[in-house]
Amino acid sequence: MNCIHCKGAMTRSTTSFHIERSGYHLALDAVPAWVCSQCGEPYLDEREVDTIQDTIHTLDEQTRRLSEGAA
Repeated sequence: MNCIHCKGAMTRSTTSFHIERSGYHLALDAVPAWVCSQCGEPYLDEREVDTIQDTIHTLDEQTRRLSEGAA
C-alpha cells in the first residue's frame, strides 16, 4: 500500500485522534492505523473508524444527558 499524498510506503503503526465537540474534547493516543513512512499521513481501517464513530455517538448521548440534568 502506498500513500496517496506522497506515494511513500505505508506501515502498520498507531496515530492519535482528537476531536472537539460541543460539550467535550476527545483525545485517543494510540489508534491502530496505516502510517506513511515518508510523510507521516495516517489512514484508518473501517474497523477503527466505526469504533471511533460509536465512541463519539456514545459521548454525544452522555453529554446531552449531563446537560439536561444541569438544566
